[in-house]
Parts: sequence; structure tokens; C-alpha cells
Amino acid sequence: MQNPFNGWTRRYFLQGAGLTSVMSGLGLRPLSAAVNDHGIAKGARRARRKIYEELGLRPFINAAGTYTTLSACVMPAEVVAAMEEASRQHISIPELHEAAGKRIASLVGSDAALVTSGCAGALTLATAACVCGSDGDKIRRAPETSGMKNEVIFQKSHRFGYDHAIRNVGVTIVEVETAQELERAVNERTAMLFFLNSADPQGQIKRQEFVEIARRKGIPSLIDAAADVPPAENLSAYIKMGYDLVAFSGGKGIRGPQCSGLLLGRKDLIHAAYLNGSPHSDSVGRGGKVGKEEIVGLMTAVELFVKRDHQATWKDWERQVSAISKAVAGIKGVETEQFLPVIANQVPHLAIKWDPKAIAMTRDDVAKNLREGEPRIEVRPSAGNDPRLEVAVWMLQPGEYQAVGKRCAEVLKAAAKQA
Repeated sequence: MQNPFNGWTRRYFLQGAGLTSVMSGLGLRPLSAAVNDHGIAKGARRARRKIYEELGLRPFINAAGTYTTLSACVMPAEVVAAMEEASRQHISIPELHEAAGKRIASLVGSDAALVTSGCAGALTLATAACVCGSDGDKIRRAPETSGMKNEVIFQKSHRFGYDHAIRNVGVTIVEVETAQELERAVNERTAMLFFLNSADPQGQIKRQEFVEIARRKGIPSLIDAAADVPPAENLSAYIKMGYDLVAFSGGKGIRGPQCSGLLLGRKDLIHAAYLNGSPHSDSVGRGGKVGKEEIVGLMTAVELFVKRDHQATWKDWERQVSAISKAVAGIKGVETEQFLPVIANQVPHLAIKWDPKAIAMTRDDVAKNLREGEPRIEVRPSAGNDPRLEVAVWMLQPGEYQAVGKRCAEVLKAAAKQA
């Protein structure tokens, strides 16, 4: 059987297929027909479906944040419009990946960029790029990686629930704790050094020292910064720091499609990551498909994100935090404070604390009341059950902060009267 990877390059594929270049500047053409595929006249107003109501589901106000299980973000109207426009025509996915990648890379100051299926998809493709490279035989074999460089070094404190995305490639994770252990662990089988950005405070090797060791040893480095924008400068900070590959979620602070991710870095590694995933059928990343809508949607979201007035947005978040704080002020035993989470989701949040003697409710009690009430409200998850509620405002829609403040006050006041 002929090897489909022999002599294969992206340029060869595009030339061989006789495909035209991607839409000029990615400006997608509107349909020329008078009606759309559903027989609705162009420009006609469509009745808005209440999809969740049809399914018997009750949406909620998101005062928690960009958690995947809570459907992350609501995309800006411009992103939704771009995705709808992209859905109306066929396009070469290889061409679109290349053109959108170039656009995103130019916006964030990276050599290259690739839209992936979430940050987890970016981790898998980044690992495959470091293990298999652009070698067609190795790409087809993975996750069977015997004879390849197939060890990835982690700090022990950086092991996390998503490292399965790395192990999917067929690698062995080698754990270290100190810089000396890291230096000794590097050998001829080392494919990549991995750093979990949100775990920087827990590890003995900090992010700058970690990447310096990687560069000195000549081993590719990958940093997972999934939820680490804002601040906006983080989109380029880790590339400037020297990391070869940087992975972000596309559906969190960037506010692109929830199922999208972003892999930035060295051009050769980004190209290899592309070859190890969709649309290439015999690859370990084939299951992480992204469609034209997600590619265009994330590109548009990045364009909006880098142009946003981040100072004005920050002030608006602080204003909403203050308004919710005022709504619960004066309730016996209640105190509030604004705080910033460390690294991930690093935006203004409100902590509402109460004296359990004055309000005989746990954190879970209050959260349950908010979840089951009207309107339904989800607050930030917590590992403990202390008398403390954490409220995020950055995923709230216009005016929702008022409903959050009102409901928090109602629940706490009712409990205070019963105490």
C-alpha cells in the first residue's frame, strides 16, 4: 500500500488539490441567492428559538467564571456573526488553518499559531509535535512510540487532571522536584519539558528558570496557560520568555468558541502539531477536529481581545464588584472584600463572608439557594465549605450584576432572620 505521507507537505496538498487561495483577508462572501438554505428570504427576521426551554433546561447567570462544565463564556456578537458567515460556504481547511494561524500569530507576536480543539487538544498536538515531529511513519504509529523520544518531564507539583492529554501520545511522564533533578532527568529519550503555569507558586522551579534549563538542554518546552488571560499581555509573555510552545483555551478569557484552543510557538513545531491532527486521518490528534466556524470564530475573538480597552473593562468589573458588595452591606455578620485569584482567572472577584453565629448557613447552603432560586445563579466553586461565597463578575451579561447582588442579599437576609 502506498504511503500517503511520502513526499507530503501542506504546500503539495494545496497545489495538488487545485484549491484557490483563502478568501482575501478572510473576508467571507455573503450568499448571492435571494433565499438561504431554509427558504427564508435574505434579511428577513427569524423567530428566536428558545432552545433550552424546548429541552426542559433552565439557563443561569454565570457568577462563577469560565468553567468548562458551566459552558465557559458567552461569545461576543462579532464572533457569532463571523462563525455564521463562515458556515455559509465551503473552504479548504488546510488553507484556512494556515491563513488564520498567520493572522493570529501576527496579532500576538508569535512565529506561528494553530487553532485546536480546546487547550487539551493543544497539549496533545504539542506533545505529538515534540515526539513524532513531521515524520509520517512516526505520526501513523503514535501512541506506539517505542524507539522515539517519548519522555516528558514534569515537576511533581504540576501533575494535574489534564495531563491525560499529554499521555495520550504514548509518552512516559518523568517527575522531578528541583532544578538539579530536572537537569539529571534529561536524556536521549526526553521529548519535551512541560510547565503548568497555574502551578507556578507550588513548584520549586519557577517558570523563568524552567525555560532557561530547557533552552540550555536543547529540549522543546511547553507551557499550559489555559485560563491565564487576562491580563492581555500573557498572550505574548511566555513566547517572549522563551517557551517553544504555549497553549491557551480559546473559550475562556479570549471569549471564542468553547471548543477551541490556541497553540502558539515555533513555526516548525506548530507545523508538526498541525500534521499530527485533523484533517489528517491517521494521526493521534485526529479526534480533536476543529471546523471552519471554530477557526474563524477564535481568530475573530483574538482580534477583538487584542483591540479591547482592557483598562476600561477592568474598571467596569470593579464597579460591578462594588455594586454587589453594597447590596449585601449592612446584613448582620456579613463582610466583603475584592480579591484577585492567583494566575488563572486573574480578574476582580468578590468574597462575601459571614459569621456562622449570625447566619447559620454553609457556603454550599447559600450556593444551593442561589442555584435553585429565580433567577438561577451559579457562583465560583470552592474546595471547602467555609462561610465564604466567591462571586465572579467577568462572565456576567449587562445588568446581571444587579440580580446577583439582590439574590445574595435575599438569601443572606432570610438566613439572618432565622438565626
